[in-house]
Amino acid sequence: MPTPAPQEVAVYISHTRITDPGSMSAAYRGLPDDIEDLVQVTQGLLLHVHWAQRYGVTPSEEQKGHVQARLVSRILEIVMDLDGSPLTIPRPLERRFYGNCRDYSVLLSSILRSKGVPARARCGFGTYFRPDHYEDHWVCEYWNGERWVVVDAQLDELQRGRLKVDFNTLDLPKGRFVNASEGWLRCREGGEDPDKFGIFDMRGLWFIRGNLLRELAACNDAEMLPWDVWGLMTDDIGDGSLAERYALLDRVARALVEGDEAKITSLYRDEPGLSVPKEMIVAGQ
Repeated sequence: MPTPAPQEVAVYISHTRITDPGSMSAAYRGLPDDIEDLVQVTQGLLLHVHWAQRYGVTPSEEQKGHVQARLVSRILEIVMDLDGSPLTIPRPLERRFYGNCRDYSVLLSSILRSKGVPARARCGFGTYFRPDHYEDHWVCEYWNGERWVVVDAQLDELQRGRLKVDFNTLDLPKGRFVNASEGWLRCREGGEDPDKFGIFDMRGLWFIRGNLLRELAACNDAEMLPWDVWGLMTDDIGDGSLAERYALLDRVARALVEGDEAKITSLYRDEPGLSVPKEMIVAGQ
């Protein structure tokens, strides 16, 4: 049995609408308990759509559409429709779910929560994809009884080799992954260049702001898609000046960096422009 977690951590055991496997929960039966084994299971079911060609696979248009699956239950439906084998059986590359870093992180979080282990997906930036750059990325955190352990479930042997990774991706050293909240404060208060944060041709403080709200939402039961947009992600939403809105986002970032669960919850609940509209979650599939 997992070690009982502190109250502020235990909230990450119950499923969210996103992580709930729903009618697909039976697929989790027989899964291993060890984190390394669970990451291997996840990697055997998914293939990152933007890495596919490095594996010698060209995704079809249908496969490219897998990333629109918002709910873990839908991810599992696609996985099992493609191959009905137990989840412990790695799928051939052409019969995998073609997802992205968010999908690896949310699926692993779902499996861990189903085992009674506090887990959550975190939105931010990886430092190990390009030199002197913070790449848009998601990871999974789980509570090991003493602390939050950061896991990059996406990085399999091929990717670790291509990226020349020389650290433990099952327990990322501090600073390898930068939560969006930390990135926001580095740029707002620490003099870091916002243009180092992003992906493809998208970069800057506006991009960090979007990931900051996604990080906040993911810590409040709403692990959204990387391209979902709402509220203060845009400059023309809400009352008050842009400076006032940025001051609010500074408060959000500090609460997340400090791990102040009460503030994380109250800010999301009470401040306009922060919470995900219910219809965006209800419409998820």
